[in-house]
Amino acid sequence: MMICSLDLGKFKSVACFYDCKTRKFSFEAILTRRSHIDKLLDDNEFDLLVMEACGPSGWISDVCQQREIKTLVCSTNDEAWMWNKTKRKTDRDDALKLAKMAAMGVLTPVHVPKPEIREQRAIIKYRKNLDGRITRIKNGIRSTFANRGIEIDTGARAWNTGRVHIDSFRKSIAECTCDDLWKGQLDLELTQLDALTAEMQAVEDRLELFAADNPLIQIVMTIPGVGRKTAELLVAIIDDPHRFKSARHLSSYLGLTPKQYQSGETDRNGKISKRGPKLARTMLLECAWASLRYNAWSKKTFERIHGGSKTRRKKAGIALARKIAVVAWAMMRDQQAWDQSKALQEAVTDPGTQELMEEATEPHEAKPKKKAKLLRAKPHPPGPVISDEPKQRSGRGSKPTRRRGSKRRSPLKT
Repeated sequence: MMICSLDLGKFKSVACFYDCKTRKFSFEAILTRRSHIDKLLDDNEFDLLVMEACGPSGWISDVCQQREIKTLVCSTNDEAWMWNKTKRKTDRDDALKLAKMAAMGVLTPVHVPKPEIREQRAIIKYRKNLDGRITRIKNGIRSTFANRGIEIDTGARAWNTGRVHIDSFRKSIAECTCDDLWKGQLDLELTQLDALTAEMQAVEDRLELFAADNPLIQIVMTIPGVGRKTAELLVAIIDDPHRFKSARHLSSYLGLTPKQYQSGETDRNGKISKRGPKLARTMLLECAWASLRYNAWSKKTFERIHGGSKTRRKKAGIALARKIAVVAWAMMRDQQAWDQSKALQEAVTDPGTQELMEEATEPHEAKPKKKAKLLRAKPHPPGPVISDEPKQRSGRGSKPTRRRGSKRRSPLKT
């Protein structure tokens, strides 16, 4: 079996041809361009093409699928990929190790989405970038007015009805004097703000058209508290719901499962791994807090997890975000919309939620609260107050202490 492994770079890549029977290998350096990749595939014959998951791996995988070449895109986050204590690290060494691990079968394959799904992920990420740039410019404008003691409207009113008051201070940078250069800076900032706002509106219009044509997004939007932005992100991230074996597999992919350290009798669970897409976790957590106002199932689930403890509210929010992702995945897999009665019935069958429901419906007089009984150890009998035994001098301090290296001072002669 002949394996071709690619160590991809931004400008240059290294290909390693590894024969599994003879264990002989050879290298070839190419440029990371489509013409060089096509020439590499035309001039060489191999059974498997292996490469790491990175930016160019998407279009290279598409080229290999068109040529019907078996391709394996592996994740670099696995433990088998950690080479922290290597004495030498070169592109050839990386390509050779990649080929050897593929021959041993220790690489974890990565799902490569279709080109349209990759474009959708990219435009969603770009929208988040635009939102951050707009927020930074608005904060800079507010800081400019605050440093000069000029009051403007708070919140969103400053950019709607209060925009006229802000525009009254702007002036072209060429017309400013040394005393009012901040007005020219304000003019440049407002120009960038208007341009970015127009770009954001164009991106939102295109994503709204995409959401209207995608039935999976419409199914996920039926969950109370889940809007279009969260639904389209979940559909883009999950892509094919059948590629996940279980809810735990999805939770691990999103990085919402706790870390685990187990050795012998030690078994500890830490914080969440955060190994998945960061944007998905951010939007899921925001959706979880917002769904508490619109979704009765979310509220009951949240109350059941934190159990009335103030210190567990953030943990309950993360757990609720994971449950929303799992519910959305199940709805996409089964092609079913949200069923409020079924969700509440499942929540009521949970013993923890059942106790909360009973406490909320019954009056406090009918069911008094029982105090928990603490099992304390029996106190030891008191000892004698005054002992007739003579006091013994302890070993420590029985001899006169003396600092090392210092001579004993003798009394002064008079």
